[in-house]
Amino acid sequence: MRVHVRDLKPGDCLRMDAFSSRGLHVLPKGSMLQPEDIRRLVQHDVEYVDIEEARIEPPQPSSRVSIIQTVTENFDTSIEGLESVFMEALTKGSFNQTVVDDILQPTLDSLDKHKDVVTLLLLLDREDDYTYNHSLQVGMLSYFIALWLGYSKKECYEIGRAGYLIDIGKCRINPAILNKPAKLTEAEFAEVKLHTTYGYEIIRNSMDDMNTALVALQHHEREDGSGYPHGLIKENIHPYAQIAAVADIYSAMTSHRVYQSKQELITVLREINTLSFGKLSGKLVQSFIQHLMPNFIGKRVLLSTGDMGVIIMNNPLDVFRPLVQSEGRFLDLSRERKVAVVEIYME
Repeated sequence: MRVHVRDLKPGDCLRMDAFSSRGLHVLPKGSMLQPEDIRRLVQHDVEYVDIEEARIEPPQPSSRVSIIQTVTENFDTSIEGLESVFMEALTKGSFNQTVVDDILQPTLDSLDKHKDVVTLLLLLDREDDYTYNHSLQVGMLSYFIALWLGYSKKECYEIGRAGYLIDIGKCRINPAILNKPAKLTEAEFAEVKLHTTYGYEIIRNSMDDMNTALVALQHHEREDGSGYPHGLIKENIHPYAQIAAVADIYSAMTSHRVYQSKQELITVLREINTLSFGKLSGKLVQSFIQHLMPNFIGKRVLLSTGDMGVIIMNNPLDVFRPLVQSEGRFLDLSRERKVAVVEIYME
């Protein structure tokens, strides 16, 4: 079947060798096309290729849909459960660790079956209950970062749980301040910063786990000493807290809040990358970016031009400006500097 290169999709199989207009052999017969192969064909000005006709398979239940449904249900349970944990911490000054584990363990276990972190973030893209949604996102991202860094399964769970409990101290902060749409006064911001100390106290009252308590206390510390509550520098910040800090900032910047509109996921990655020079751990940030970026391939996007498109590959020259197929043409956003991705959607 003869197809224009603009209509190719990853997974298409070449039925014949592909040659450029100058006779250069570009790809051999039988190649299963990947996004980089399609880009190569475009670069060599190949217009048409012959591909194998796809066999029509009988409809099969989508295991991916099933996994996403399970993950979504677990997310809902975890968010509802966290609300009850917050209320218990507010009224008693502590919470039941067993309840937290019963709520969180199935959610983190389900993540092992669904490694597309961008889709998971989009599933958690909700405008209600910011604190609880945010805490679950931080727990999930902390879990994945730990996994990517090579921590053991037990450590990954503990780091994910610490991220999940990162803002437990906010149960003691006046809701009017947390939900204030305008800029906080100096006194109000000073009160918000106390959530780190409150979280440390609550966790120490609830669990025999100093690491989790330190994550709550130190997740707003920065390597250059500009963070709070104690202005610690890199050497004195717990490694788990450094992981949670990356997850916390990314989730906060990509979430809608009463005083802030959410930002697009790739744009925030660029900003996180900038923070890796002094504020956040460079090693953690680079691992985060390296593992997250491939998850954007295949996602539908809205461009600043108003057109819809699909990310077909990451750009090796500028990882934050991918190659997008839109309206029958390929856009290299590293060259089309006036065009940007403004929204990302699931397939």
